[in-house]
Parts: sequence; C-alpha cells; structure tokens
Amino acid sequence: MVANITSIRHDFPILNTKLPNGQHLVYLDSGASAQRPQVVIDKISEIYEHYYSNVHRGVHQLGDRVTTEMEAARARVQTFIGASYPEEIIFTSGTTMSINLAAQTWGRHHLNAGDEIILNEMEHHANFVPWQAIAKERNATLKFIQLTPDGRLDLEHYHSLLSSKTKMVAVTGMSNMLGTINPVEEMAQRAHEVGALIFVDGAQSVLHQPVNVIESEIDFLAFSGHKLFGPSGIGVLYGRKALLETLPPFLFGGNMISEVHCDHSSWANIPARFEAGTPPIAEAIALGTAIDYVSQLGFDTIQEQEYLLSQYALQKLQEVPGLQIYGPQELEMRGAIFSFNIEGAHPEDLATLLDRKGIAVRHGHHCTMPLHQWLNITASVRASLTFYNTTEEIDVLIDALEFARKRLRLA
Repeated sequence: MVANITSIRHDFPILNTKLPNGQHLVYLDSGASAQRPQVVIDKISEIYEHYYSNVHRGVHQLGDRVTTEMEAARARVQTFIGASYPEEIIFTSGTTMSINLAAQTWGRHHLNAGDEIILNEMEHHANFVPWQAIAKERNATLKFIQLTPDGRLDLEHYHSLLSSKTKMVAVTGMSNMLGTINPVEEMAQRAHEVGALIFVDGAQSVLHQPVNVIESEIDFLAFSGHKLFGPSGIGVLYGRKALLETLPPFLFGGNMISEVHCDHSSWANIPARFEAGTPPIAEAIALGTAIDYVSQLGFDTIQEQEYLLSQYALQKLQEVPGLQIYGPQELEMRGAIFSFNIEGAHPEDLATLLDRKGIAVRHGHHCTMPLHQWLNITASVRASLTFYNTTEEIDVLIDALEFARKRLRLA
C-alpha cells in the first residue's frame, strides 16, 4: 500500500461520509463516476462565487479571466494526453457526446457504401451504437473482433479483418466490465497500415494509465471529466488537427460560425467549430484542476496503488464460494475493475445487500449488453476501484458478500 494513502483519502471529503443507515461509505463504483478531490470542489465554488462569466464574448474583466482559465484548461488537457496543439482538444458534455460528434462528422464526410468499421463486443454502448448508426446511414459494414475465452481481443482475428475496406477501428482503452486493457498502440499501427483510422474510448483508461496520442498514433480519443475526478457535464474529444480541419460542424449556433448571411453561413476554425453555444465553463476549468491533481499525484503512485488493490481483490474474490470473476485473471492484462456473479444470486439482490453494509457497487449490464450476451448472462455486479480505495475496504466487501450469501441462503 502506498505510504500516503491516508493523505490521499483526506483529499476526498465524501470518503468520510456516514450513510443514513449508519454505515460508513465504502465507494467501489468509480468506474461509473469517480469522486472529486477538495481542490476540484473548491475550484468550482471559486468560479461561481467570484468570477463566473461567459467566455469568448466580452472584454470585461470577468470575461477575460474566465476565458483565459478555460483556454489554460484546454492546454492542460493537451499536455495530459500528449497532443501537438491545444486546438486539437474539443470540449464536449462527455464521452458519449464526443463519440457521437466524431462518428457523425467523420462518418458523413468520409464513410461510403461498402466501407467497413471494426468494433468488438466488449465496447460500452457509447462506443458501439454511434458507429452502428452511422454505418447504417452510410450503408457501411460493421466487423467484429472475436474475443478470447478470458475476455481479451483476439489480435490474430483483428489482423485478419483489416483490409483496404477498413476505414475506422473503434476500441476501448479499458473495458468497463471486464477490466481488459487493450493493446491500443499495436492496433493503431496495424490499422494505419491499411489506411484506416483508430478511435479510442478512453473513458475508463485515462484515469488508470498515462496516454500519449502521438506515441500511440491515436487519431481520435474521447473521455469524460467525471471519471477523471473532475466535474460531470464535461468531456473531451481529441482529434488530429489535419483530420479535424476536414470535418463539418456537428451542432450549429453561436460561437461556431465565421460569418452568417441570409443565404449562407461559414464556419469558425477548430476548436470553436465544434463548440456551439455556451460551453460548460466552470466544468472545463475544474477539469484542468482535476488533471493537475492527477499529474501531481503521478501515475507511478496511481498504478502502484491500483496494482496492489487489484492483486488483493482478485485473491480475495476468488476465495468466495460460487463467485465467478469475468475477464483476464492476469493482473498485467486488466485494470482495477471486477465484475462478478455468485451462483444462485441475482446481481440486484447482491448489490442491494451490499448497500446495506454501506458498499456502493454497480449491478446490471453496465451498458455492455452485447458483452453480457457473449458471456451468456443477463447482468453482473461490478466493483471498480481506484487509488483512493484500500485493502481494508476490500475486506469489508468480502465480509458483506458472505453476509449476502447467508441472507440468500447460499451458505
């Protein structure tokens, strides 16, 4: 366990919460939405209390300050993901909006009948349905990478799918259900060999491991603030500058125009072209604060803590009678996400009984219905960990699972 875990947990005030039923909160649902450190909470309050204004519109002091800080946040995102230019960073409402923006603008401009998009069955619906929709609209074809029995991408099958017809490969950096870490850099290189692009859903991966879009040859990357210890309502779409400049707007209105006339309009340069209307200003600035927090903590610390947690959680969960963990069993191939079922127990019953012990987990299909169908299950329970969790909290989870087994008469 990293030496400063007590100090880290102190940064997140919600972790000290006592729930209405008297239980102390054990938050194991960071895969759905991570908690915010005090510095992010303070930043949002500071903006609304002292200098909130609209951006890119006024010359008054508030407008100047908030515009400067929002553009500084854009530069922080650029540095965080290793992008070449700040204008490659598009602020959106979240990962889902980012993927839809890319799928619709790129698809309508570059995708033709007979072209192919490569997906796989572990994708979150947000990185599945938009590509499905644009493929149907453009009469393109979807191809699916087979999964190995332990829930990894079959790379030999992936290589066999690539052809001159392949125009886009859309893949998650880390599965939100299996925890599988995908070899994005290798996949990008192979996609580029046939002239295809790669779109990476980084919603789960960017908070667990560093990303460099240039070194990994990523064409598009999407992620959300709320999973990166920042506010909800803010997301990022990264796209290579030369690629973004070929794309038309997704939404229309203020800020995204160059000129408007009665018979025609022209569009602003990137990134404004893709940021119609008033953006999530405080949220964008506070995302920059969250990135500063993560950067100061350091991915060495984050990965050390999460590896130790994953090692302990995997061992303890495997000892629970009747419990099946989905995804790779090798720690090097997975993140700190553990989806499971207990034989004879419905996932909703398990999650409800865990909640009685103060444990927050997710149950259901986790927006991965094709994956659950592939696993031949309808639902599962998911415990998703991050660096502010502890082995003691995993012990509480294991004790609560034993409590649940007894209540459900499985023990």
